[in-house]
Amino acid sequence: MGIIIGIIRNILEEGSIYGIMTMGVYISYSVLKFPDLTVDGTFPLGMCVTAALISSGVNPVVACLIAALCGAVAGCVTGLLHVKLHIADLLSGILVMTAMWSVNLVITRGSAVVPFYNMDTIFNSGPVTLLPKGLYTWRVLIVSTVATIIVKIILDYYMKTKSGLLLRATGDNQQFVTSVSKNPGMMKIIGLTIGNACTALSGSILSQVSESANINSGTGIMVMGLASVIIGSSIFKKVNILSATTKVIIGMILYRACLAVAMQLGLPTNYLKMLMAAIFTVALVANNTLSKEKKAYEKPE
Repeated sequence: MGIIIGIIRNILEEGSIYGIMTMGVYISYSVLKFPDLTVDGTFPLGMCVTAALISSGVNPVVACLIAALCGAVAGCVTGLLHVKLHIADLLSGILVMTAMWSVNLVITRGSAVVPFYNMDTIFNSGPVTLLPKGLYTWRVLIVSTVATIIVKIILDYYMKTKSGLLLRATGDNQQFVTSVSKNPGMMKIIGLTIGNACTALSGSILSQVSESANINSGTGIMVMGLASVIIGSSIFKKVNILSATTKVIIGMILYRACLAVAMQLGLPTNYLKMLMAAIFTVALVANNTLSKEKKAYEKPE
């Protein structure tokens, strides 16, 4: 029983941490219809910035905020390349993602892995130290869940504002945004800024769990985020009581659960990326099938 509880706790911990990144991917992919590969660079950016700051004695909460700000800047650059220089959306993300590799190496001073063991993090300092002994062992789950809920509440609130409504309209109907005298290009920049801020924040929190930063950690992040968005949106499409952000967070938890089950069944770690791609493929096929069935059902005779 203890092993099962440990596995479930690990799934929920990783699901909540990566859930913040998934909400960022949801903004770019589902809301803006923008295939943003920048996230493969901003996730390790958040880790590297956090490692550098915490190693220098910066408060871990402040490190999280600065990491998110750095991710926001990277997302803004992607938006500017696309909107102002008219570079294709996919290429804009690839350009910034490629540049992030060098930026991350500069931040880590050329090291691929930067440990910061025995330093203050959001999981061993501040309010966490006030937790009872019984709950202290669950501190990673508690802190990551609280962080995810805070980000979710902020995004849900933003989506109900005028700017948030225009952001959604930009992905669905840019002509409408233009008709109300608003610039759809600026809304794209704002959306990419928010999405990559979430991704970098997710990387920052994960780095504080492992007490290290790895510049290779961004590989496959886009695939993971898209799979979670599609899984959550497809499975809970008709569940109207759940907000879109809640659906994608649950999608990430289910995604991590699939990976955990495969690992428990003895899948070698060398095949983990292949499994991630397979899950993404299944999610895409299932989503396309459901979409076709819906269109066929709604088609008038």
